[in-house]
Amino acid sequence: MDSHLETIREQEQAIENIRHKLALLPDLPGCYLMKNREGTIIYVGKAKVLKNRVRSYFTGSHDGKTQRLVADIRDFEYIVTGSNMEALILECNLIKTHQPKYNVLLKDDKTFPYIKITNEEHPRLEVTRRVLKDKAKYFGPYPNAFAAQQTKKLLDRMYPLRKCKVMPKEVCLYYHMGQCLAPCEYEVPEKSYDEIRQEITRFLSGGHEEIKKDLQRKMEEAAEDLYFERAKELRDQIRNIDALMEKQKITMADARDRDIFGFSVDKGWMCVQILYVRQGKMIERHASVFPFYGEPYNDFMSYVTQYYSDNPAMPQEILLPAMEASVDLQSANDKALDAAEQEGLNTNDGDGSTGMNDLADRVAETGEQYAVESAQSEAAASGSADSDKNQSDPESVKAAGGDQLDAPSSAQMLQQWLGIKVLIPRRGLKRQMITMAQDNARVSLDEKFRLIERDEERTSKAAENLGQAIGLNNLHRVEAFDNSNIQGSDPVSAMVVFIDGKPARKEYRKYKIRTVEGADDYGTMREVIRRRYERVLKENLEMPDLIVVDGGKGQISAATDVLENELGLFIPVCGLVKDAKHRTAQLMVGDPAEPVKLARDSQEFYLLQRIQDEVHRFAITFHREQRGKSMIVSQLDSIPGIGEKRRKLLIKHFGSVKKIREASVEDFRPLSIGDKLARQILDALKEE
Repeated sequence: MDSHLETIREQEQAIENIRHKLALLPDLPGCYLMKNREGTIIYVGKAKVLKNRVRSYFTGSHDGKTQRLVADIRDFEYIVTGSNMEALILECNLIKTHQPKYNVLLKDDKTFPYIKITNEEHPRLEVTRRVLKDKAKYFGPYPNAFAAQQTKKLLDRMYPLRKCKVMPKEVCLYYHMGQCLAPCEYEVPEKSYDEIRQEITRFLSGGHEEIKKDLQRKMEEAAEDLYFERAKELRDQIRNIDALMEKQKITMADARDRDIFGFSVDKGWMCVQILYVRQGKMIERHASVFPFYGEPYNDFMSYVTQYYSDNPAMPQEILLPAMEASVDLQSANDKALDAAEQEGLNTNDGDGSTGMNDLADRVAETGEQYAVESAQSEAAASGSADSDKNQSDPESVKAAGGDQLDAPSSAQMLQQWLGIKVLIPRRGLKRQMITMAQDNARVSLDEKFRLIERDEERTSKAAENLGQAIGLNNLHRVEAFDNSNIQGSDPVSAMVVFIDGKPARKEYRKYKIRTVEGADDYGTMREVIRRRYERVLKENLEMPDLIVVDGGKGQISAATDVLENELGLFIPVCGLVKDAKHRTAQLMVGDPAEPVKLARDSQEFYLLQRIQDEVHRFAITFHREQRGKSMIVSQLDSIPGIGEKRRKLLIKHFGSVKKIREASVEDFRPLSIGDKLARQILDALKEE
């Protein structure tokens, strides 16, 4: 009760402190950092006007996600920036530094694989996930490691760069296969490396068709000269290129490199899809699914910003989806058409035909630029009036979406920061590609929820059917036990809990065996069942509908005897018998125990396997921990002059017996252990 009152007082004090700080917020752009009661930063955001945005969290009503965030806030701080652009970059850096709980975190931003041509005297090709400022050439990112490795494997066969990380003393097999220039043995001119770099760059930049034609020509020449083995090698290289590139699905009219983004939100989750278009062809896609807590478009842009903050292989163009009602599309197209006509675009090709395709492309291109630029000018024109209105009327802040940047403004800032073209397509093939990315994001999100629902339905139905097979009307809670020891040493037991067919890990329990010595599985089972259900009775905890023990008739009888004759509990007990390969083989129920027939491919049998595997894993893990501790105790306790206090001090300082063994005499001095005792410790451990 006292702790509850203390929490309420703390919240009231925090609210009062926040109220005073809100009154001092400036009418300037910047970033804000929300903190919890421990002072940990839990959310980072950016704002065009800090006063409006930060106030919006503490006024009006919010959805469930934002309520969770606001309930954790106890303080905030802010950083004023010179522009919205600076706020965008600062927000990205702060999120990466502090990894706030409620922000969209691009956790895999450093896991995208790249193909790298190293900047060395004798360069190599390698697949890496670390992007360094080492003057090397990076190509990517590739959506998965397999695609990157397959591409590297093909390039290794085609271009004879060094393969060895450490230069060998003599030529290796790669040289004899024609896949290495052997710089370890022969001098390789820089010109040769430059030519290979250019060829690889051309290939990875989409020029594989030209390379394929060149290989075709060389293959035909080799065949004419009767070098059939060489011709076969070249033919295989052509086939490998075709196999690698066959995944390309969509071709655009130009040959530009583009990253195309789409996103979808549902039930507090967001899916972002990236379509990679290289040389006008879509080659791959990448999907990220994560929970989000802010405004959907704002958190989406946060993801995009983080994605490009460490990406050295920039495309020529980025396509982003529009935020609903961000710009009047018809107005944008009309103004774009007027602008195109004023520039003197000729709608007649001279032969009587109308150049509508050129005009449409130009209008679409101009319309995209207008979409990015017009909102910025409109916002600048009306910014002061909106700012005054929002300051005086909290409801207007809420209606305005909490001072959110619109899509064109966000795209404009991203374009300015990255120095590449960022468009929000409104029509044509580019718009279709955005729609494709959005559709894929929606499908991925729907698939996630369907899998969750299917899994829940499957597990709950399996639990229900298992209960019926045993003869129970309800099988809501199952508690399972397993014992672990090695020839009676360090005996332990563990309990896991499954509720409606799913593990409830917070209710797992571990037991050190106290009264049983040696490898007595029945005695161990009796002790653990007694200790568990004495506590359940004493603390009035929830009773299980079924108890599962690892074993057959003997374990079932031991558990039933304790439950009924000592504790007066009549809970069904079943045993899981394993086969010679230590796999779940049979379910036994009752006293005396009788086998229950279950199909080996049924969901009920699969649920039993999961329960037995989980309790066994939990027990084994606990036993290894205890055995490791006892080994440390026995090794150190056998050394004269080492008691419990010094043993704990040594383990805390060094971390393990292995590191103690590897230490020097000087390393013991900070622990106030003299050189003589230090030598004794090292000698004793090295002898063992």
